[in-house]
Amino acid sequence: MIEKLPCAILCGGLATRLRPVTEKIPKSLIDICGEPFAAHQLRLLRNNGIERAVLCVGYLGRMVAEFVGDGSRFGVSVGYSFDGEQPLGTAGAIRKALPLLAQTAGDSFFVLYGDSYLPCDYRAVGAAFEASGAQGLMTIYRNFDSFDSSNVEAAGARILRYDKRNRTPAMQYIDYGLGVFRRAAFERVPEGKHYDLAAIYQELLAQEELAAFEVTERFYEIGSVQGIEDLKAYLGCAGS
Repeated sequence: MIEKLPCAILCGGLATRLRPVTEKIPKSLIDICGEPFAAHQLRLLRNNGIERAVLCVGYLGRMVAEFVGDGSRFGVSVGYSFDGEQPLGTAGAIRKALPLLAQTAGDSFFVLYGDSYLPCDYRAVGAAFEASGAQGLMTIYRNFDSFDSSNVEAAGARILRYDKRNRTPAMQYIDYGLGVFRRAAFERVPEGKHYDLAAIYQELLAQEELAAFEVTERFYEIGSVQGIEDLKAYLGCAGS
């Protein structure tokens, strides 16, 4: 059941594109419609049946923990995994968080970027993952380079190619930003080392252990000024 799957939220980035704002606060605490973004993101998860989250934090992570606390006021039980002195990268951070993620029944979990607001059907994504039997699932959105450069070639529930650097005309989809994984997908990551989530996706794809699920709702993000304005418009507070 989706209620048993926790969600790892990757909140450790430096958010250099949003400086000088993010020189004093982490991206998760950027004001969106009168409150920090993290509040909106956690409530979205709870409204989609997710009851537990592990925030993988790094840069100014203590500020995130002070605001979110145990997550109870957002309806989600929240734990924290800190990178430490050296940034671990997206996959390295998840590797470190595995003991916390394993406290929930089963060995599977969602992964979400800390700057993403994804109004999709999380239950359907989780069900597709379980049905696939694969170690990982990537959600994809038919993008046609609309919101960012497309980086996925797919056919039905199969990903044929995923590459953020070497894009081809056949890539009509983009990595939507929500993944589901089994613990085994990250156990190969060296502990304490910098490792990227994109590399995990590519490794699973090569092993035919990566499923796909197409979502039709567009994604929102706060990693850019335009992204922030788009999200505010979606939430009904444009111009605030």
